[in-house]
Amino acid sequence: MSTLPTSSTLAPVLRALRLSGITETLEARLAEARAGSLGHVEFLQVLLEDELARREAQAVNRRIRAARFETQATLEGFDFTFNARLPAAQIRDLARLEFIAGGEQILLYGPVGVGKSHIAQALGHAACRRGYEVTFTTCSKLLADLAGGHADRSFETRLKRLARPAVLICDDFAMRDFTAAQADDLYELLRERLGRPGKTLIVTSNRQPADWYQLFPNAVVGESILDRLLNSAHHLLMEGKSFRPNRRPSRPSRTKERP
Repeated sequence: MSTLPTSSTLAPVLRALRLSGITETLEARLAEARAGSLGHVEFLQVLLEDELARREAQAVNRRIRAARFETQATLEGFDFTFNARLPAAQIRDLARLEFIAGGEQILLYGPVGVGKSHIAQALGHAACRRGYEVTFTTCSKLLADLAGGHADRSFETRLKRLARPAVLICDDFAMRDFTAAQADDLYELLRERLGRPGKTLIVTSNRQPADWYQLFPNAVVGESILDRLLNSAHHLLMEGKSFRPNRRPSRPSRTKERP
């Protein structure tokens, strides 16, 4: 009866085939095979399944790093019990990510500190785990990126880069008035993204959407942008208590000095 190969004899072959990840579980699988709990076909199958799982985990990590999230926020890590006024049922429905295939947008708006950015990034994190390409940015950085394209004649390249990911998250939208050039750039970007199946825009803002119109210097451009955005979006009004006071550094209690 032939003996089973050892990990030391298999490792060079696996590396040559670019399957070196299998070596991480090889010893455990060989032990199962020697114990008779795995047949030859089963042994090969579980090794390949281990490799597929490893590659998928690596791919997820690459997508999360490429997204450039500010925090590793997840829906599992969000305290839905803290604010009874948050639209928890709507958020959980959106966590199925069906809005991506439908080319639908998400608008999260409300006062500061209620979790808008957390939910936006958590949905992006879930999309990365599901295999979607995601980009997170703030509105100011996005506009500065596009503006830089006019200076070095790379506007079209930058526009295509921002139009490419399945999920684009724009944090802190409508913080201040837009210039005419910023409004035009934003229009070009949304024209490339909105209404396209498999493409979605997630926006957070401290202002109500009704207050966004006055921020555009050209009413026609503003109407064109917001008509496309608001009428293709899920609207989530985020209200309630701020999480931020709970995250303040605790101060040591002062003990009264004895005279």
